[in-house]
Amino acid sequence: MKTFSLFALLVVLTSSAAAVESRPSIEDAADKVESKVIQWRRHIHEHPELSNREFKTAELVAKHLKALGLEVTTKVAHTGVVGILKGKGDGPVVALRADMDALPVTERVDLPFASKVKTQYNDQEVGVMHACGHDTHVAMLMGVAEVLSKHRDAFSGTIKFIFQPAEEGAPKGEEGGAELMVREGVLSNPDVDVVFGLHISSRMKVGSIGYRKGGLMAAVDNFKVTIHGKQVHGSTPWNGIDPIVTAAQMINNIQTIVSRQLPLTKNAAVITVGSIHGGVRSNIIPEQVEMLGTIRTLDEGMRQQLHKNLRDVVKHSAASMGAKATLELPYTTAYPVTYNNPELVTKMLPSLEAVLGASNVLEMNAITGAEDFSFYAEKVPSFFFFLGGRKASMKPSEAPAHHTPDFFIDESGMKAGVKVMSQLALDYLAMHQE
Repeated sequence: MKTFSLFALLVVLTSSAAAVESRPSIEDAADKVESKVIQWRRHIHEHPELSNREFKTAELVAKHLKALGLEVTTKVAHTGVVGILKGKGDGPVVALRADMDALPVTERVDLPFASKVKTQYNDQEVGVMHACGHDTHVAMLMGVAEVLSKHRDAFSGTIKFIFQPAEEGAPKGEEGGAELMVREGVLSNPDVDVVFGLHISSRMKVGSIGYRKGGLMAAVDNFKVTIHGKQVHGSTPWNGIDPIVTAAQMINNIQTIVSRQLPLTKNAAVITVGSIHGGVRSNIIPEQVEMLGTIRTLDEGMRQQLHKNLRDVVKHSAASMGAKATLELPYTTAYPVTYNNPELVTKMLPSLEAVLGASNVLEMNAITGAEDFSFYAEKVPSFFFFLGGRKASMKPSEAPAHHTPDFFIDESGMKAGVKVMSQLALDYLAMHQE
C-alpha cells in the first residue's frame, strides 16, 4: 500500500512538472493585457453594483467575451455571465470563476476612481463600494479570457469562464450567487471537471499566494432572533417583560456555546451577534427586540451541533425571563465549508510555483471568513486560493481590512492573478489531454 501511494504521488508530480515545462508561455500576453486589466478594474470600482444588481458589470463582461469570440450566455442566476472557450480538440473542461458584486459601504479612500455611488439597502440610503476586491476579480478574469483566447490553438479541451453575481449574499427574499448558478446548470453543458478561483487579499504581499489543502474557509450561517416581550413604562419594569434585558442575557449565553459546548481542539468556530435593535425612547421598555448574527464553522458535525445549541439557548434564555423568542436560521445566507481537493492542490502547486516562485506560494491556516465558491467545490474537485494585494512597502498590520471604507488594493498584483489563473487552466488541460 505504501509502495502504491509513493508511486501514485510520483506519477502526479512527474506529470505536473512535465505540464509546466511544456506549457505555452503566457508572460508576454499577460504583460500586454495588464493595462487593460487596470482600466477595467478602475471602471468597475467607480461604478459598483450590489448583489443581484450587477447589470452594467455583466454588460461590460459579456461585451468583452463576445469580442474575443467566446460562446456567451447572460442572465445566469439573474445577472451572471458564462463564456465558453474551446481549444483545438476534445479534452477536459476547466472552469474559472470571478464574483462581481460590491458592498453597502461608503468609500473613504482618496482615489480618482473612488465610488460616489449611493443606493437603497434595507430601507436605508448607503454608499456602494468594492470593499472586498471583487472588481479586481472581474478585471483579472477578463484578462485571463483575453490571454487564453490567444492560445486556443495550444490546448485541447474547454475553458468555462464564470462571472458570478451575489457572492456577498442575495437580498432578503431573493436567491442568487454560486448556489443558484449551480442549480441553473453552470457546471454542465459541457460538464465541468475542475474549478479554480482566487480571492485578492489586502493583507498578503503582492506577488504571493496563500493556499491550503482541505477546508480553507468556514461555513457561514446567518441568523435572526426576534424577542417578544411586553411593552411598559420604563419606571415600572415589573409590570412588563423586558426584551432588552432578555437580549443581553441571551447574548451572554450565546457566547458560551462555542467556549463551553464545542470541541475547539478539533476545529475553530465563531458565533457573533452583529446587530441589535429595539426601542425608541429612554423611558419606554419596548415590545420587541431584533438581533442579527453570524455563525462560522470548519467542521460539519460542529456546525450542526452549534445550530442545535443555539436553538436551545434562544428558547430557554427567553423563557427564563418570561419572554418568547423566534429564531430564523439561516436568515438569508448559508454556505458550506470552502474545501480544496487535496489531490488537485498537490497536482497544481508546481504551476503556481513556476509563475511566482516557490518562496511566494505559502501554505496558510484555515480562516473563518466564508465564500460561496464552496457550492462549486461541493460538486466537482476545486482549488481556491488567496492572491496578495498589499503594497510590498506596507506592513500587514497597516493594511485596511476587507469590508471597510478604507479597503485598498495595489493594482500591480493583478498581473500575477492573470498569469496564475491562465497557467492553471493550460497546465491542467495539458496534463489530461485525451
